[in-house]
Amino acid sequence: MTQEEDIKNAVKVLRDGGVILYPTDTVWGIGCDATNAEAVAKVYKIKHRDDSKALICLVDSDARLQRYVRDVPAVAWDLLDLAVKPTTVILDGAVNLAPNLIASDGSIALRITKEPFSHELCYRFQKALVSTSANISGEPAAQNYGDISQELLDSVDYVCFSRRQEHKPHTPSSIVRLRQDGEVQIIRK
Repeated sequence: MTQEEDIKNAVKVLRDGGVILYPTDTVWGIGCDATNAEAVAKVYKIKHRDDSKALICLVDSDARLQRYVRDVPAVAWDLLDLAVKPTTVILDGAVNLAPNLIASDGSIALRITKEPFSHELCYRFQKALVSTSANISGEPAAQNYGDISQELLDSVDYVCFSRRQEHKPHTPSSIVRLRQDGEVQIIRK
């Protein structure tokens, strides 16, 4: 299967409210349409995760990120431009997303992916994509396809074919909390 076909299949499942497993710019992820509350609820159920714990979303561009946050602070753009590894920013004022995806304080965690597969997937989908590590809550994140449990493989609607053969270390993104008042907090290095 070509990457093009893989992305088309994944996008169809996402548009139908399904859940996918896919390779990202960090570890393998569980994904769904970040604007679909029912799909987001499925992800929490699959992960056995309390829905009070927010999930990260991937987007393909600065412009797409701006569709989901009321006011992006200037420091966020500087941070994203200077970051040497994938960096997730937690920003206040989340909008246009499933309510069960937004943290109780109104914030959302977003990352612009530059990795070819996940970037193209986000571009083709034209919306934010949930990207939470492919694991049951409390278990290690799946760095590669071979690390994903059978339980997870059986619980999603589509498993991407791209990058399944990879066997190399992948690490989760850095996470930085940026508040409207300018406060910067490193959540994960």
